[in-house]
Amino acid sequence: MKPYSGMTKDNTVLLVIDPINSCAHEKCETPEWNIYFSKIRSMLPKLANFIEEYKKKTNGPVIYTTVTPWNKEHLTENINELYTDPQAYYYSDDTTGFDEQFHTVKPSQEDLVFDKNTYDVFTNNKLLQELRSRNIRYIIVTGIFSDGCVLSSVISGFSKGFNFVILKDLIETTDDEKRQRLQELLISFTFPKMYGKTITSTQLLESL
Repeated sequence: MKPYSGMTKDNTVLLVIDPINSCAHEKCETPEWNIYFSKIRSMLPKLANFIEEYKKKTNGPVIYTTVTPWNKEHLTENINELYTDPQAYYYSDDTTGFDEQFHTVKPSQEDLVFDKNTYDVFTNNKLLQELRSRNIRYIIVTGIFSDGCVLSSVISGFSKGFNFVILKDLIETTDDEKRQRLQELLISFTFPKMYGKTITSTQLLESL
């Protein structure tokens, strides 16, 4: 059975949030802040395989997001103000574009790619217009970070009227123990109780 009875290949999109170097590559880890990405790197090959299988089954649209350079010149005013707090500060010093490049998961020519300069993907009006023009009602969510951009996007998108299917084995956060515990709570309680069907990628493929 489909997660929602009204889901079709024409009104559903697969959203892949930020599978990029700055959220996954060893070079972008920050040991002094206990930021490590090994769990994310373990998840990404599974995500790549799922995307391939999803396309075979549905031929449905896939949207990837990346970020603008994560620095003061590109980020939103409220993030810049937040980052004046040393506990929140998280600018990148990369100027080569490496941070924004995709890691393991690579968009195909037919896929859509949008960038953002904040956590919420729905702040990109072009992405939102694309969803509206396609009459999208259902969004399958995967990506990084479960407690950051995924969380922010799900809350925002739900408020905009979209229904969500959150693939609990294909969202991930850093290795930090506190963030892992928070992820467990989001998957077991917050997401399914408040924002969308929260299932595994295998369950979704079997329902299509």
